[in-house]
Amino acid sequence: MNAKYEFIDAQKACYPITVMCVWAGVSRSGFYDWLTRPASATVTRRRELEVIVAHLFQDSDGTYGYRRLHAELVRGQVPCSLELVRHIMRDLGLYPCQPKPFRPTTTTPGVTAGTPDLVGRDFTAPAPGTKLVGDITYLPTAEGFGYLATVIDCHTKACIGWAIADHLRTDLVCDALTMAARNYPLAEDCIFHSDRGTQYQCRSVKRHVWRIGGARLTAA
Repeated sequence: MNAKYEFIDAQKACYPITVMCVWAGVSRSGFYDWLTRPASATVTRRRELEVIVAHLFQDSDGTYGYRRLHAELVRGQVPCSLELVRHIMRDLGLYPCQPKPFRPTTTTPGVTAGTPDLVGRDFTAPAPGTKLVGDITYLPTAEGFGYLATVIDCHTKACIGWAIADHLRTDLVCDALTMAARNYPLAEDCIFHSDRGTQYQCRSVKRHVWRIGGARLTAA
């Protein structure tokens, strides 16, 4: 019976009380009598818990589930059961949403039309300086992301060129390629393979690839 009265009380702003009493099969006088009764200790404690749970849930930016909220209540010396927290969250309509982790990317679909794939997933090479691969790695630091561009020789598997910066401009790639060309003599038909990131596919990098030894740019 109390559940029916609680429902009517919660919905009285939306529907007439008389109509809801008919729907619920209770008398209007019984409902008003219920309103004047003092709340029981159990009801009072539950309402207090609802306030605390709602506050902790909002403080977690809506990411805490009932287990983590229960752990917070225990740490705060608020006695309650795990199931009670689960029921309260369900009744209050509190559903945790886990944010997706940030996964940075340097590729943009559709920007590499005309750039062939000359490697075909074959990352072996008959001699040094004939086939190179490059990539950019994100380095999370306390002050933000750092960026590491590398150039690896497919024959020796050695990193022959690299550059670190706090930006993703084409200078980062060019500096790594310059070091690679300085460390290794490149063959006339050398291939430099990268992903389809915008840093690798822009005109300035393509010109730089040609200047450092006539290498051909390829992407996958």
